Amino acid sequence: MGLLRHRHDEPAATRFQMREKLLSIGDDFWIENDQGQRAYKVNGKAVRIRDTFVLEDASGNEVARIQERKLSVRDKVDIERGGGTAATVHKALIGLRDRFSIDVAGGADLKAHGNITDHEYEIERDGHTVATISKKWFRVRESYGVEVADGEDIPLVLAITVAIDSMT
Repeated sequence: MGLLRHRHDEPAATRFQMREKLLSIGDDFWIENDQGQRAYKVNGKAVRIRDTFVLEDASGNEVARIQERKLSVRDKVDIERGGGTAATVHKALIGLRDRFSIDVAGGADLKAHGNITDHEYEIERDGHTVATISKKWFRVRESYGVEVADGEDIPLVLAITVAIDSMT
């Protein structure tokens, strides 16, 4: 069996490998696909003035800008595309378990729940899994996987994952 195992009744998914807790302004790292090929780059050096990361495709084209906003009552991160806000990630202030709500411009909102700090969680839309984040697929230390459901906006989901990681 290959790395991308799924049951026939489940939609196909695309899996990526992320590095854990290496997200600080000024750091760059590559997001690799399940074949070990560089797919996206998180560029932490692009903007030093604010807490901003830039998500670039393998060719260096900006696909999303991830910008922290810490002046509000609760932390939030805006994900910008094409000059506008594509999504805003909010950390929920409930209970002991981390939960995040994601307001998506022009689309249905998302929720992230599970064990966020240990990178074992799901991102859902209306009860349907958009992405699963887990350490179980990769054996590399200090890394975790992001499995994006077929048909979902991969750069947006990866940007949301980077935003959540930066807030934990």
